[in-house]
Amino acid sequence: MTPAIKLAKQRNLDYKLHEYTHDSNAASFGLEAAEKLAIVAERVFKTLVVTTDTGVLAVAILPVDKTLNFKKMAKALSVNKMLSCKKVQMADPKQVERTTGYVLGGVSPLGQKKRLATLIDASAQEQSTIYVSGGRRGLEIELPPEQLATTLAARFADIVDD
Repeated sequence: MTPAIKLAKQRNLDYKLHEYTHDSNAASFGLEAAEKLAIVAERVFKTLVVTTDTGVLAVAILPVDKTLNFKKMAKALSVNKMLSCKKVQMADPKQVERTTGYVLGGVSPLGQKKRLATLIDASAQEQSTIYVSGGRRGLEIELPPEQLATTLAARFADIVDD
């Protein structure tokens, strides 16, 4: 049982687990999940960890078929008074694994070792449920986006490229 599943159980979240056989040659872990689970990519969200120009880490949760807009992410973090920054960039993979406790491709927003400021793309609010990593490759947790936001003390914001 992953830390993500433990947290979902502890918080009594309305969640369902979905497993599939991960292909180590898959180019995109998120798109692989959407394809193997036969769900539209707009409902499958990836978890990215960024670092700010002040060296602080933050989490972005966005649809797997979209690209994170670094300027929008930095602005949303500052506007929401979560962090003060002008720029963000992708965090170092080793730092991501140390801070979250998860391997890349299996980083769940739930159950991370250290709670980080988190933004969820606003498109999640259009879905009754979304899928996020369950803490390992080949495992997804389906849950209502509002429950995810509440559990993570996250905010919704437009953080993807148009």
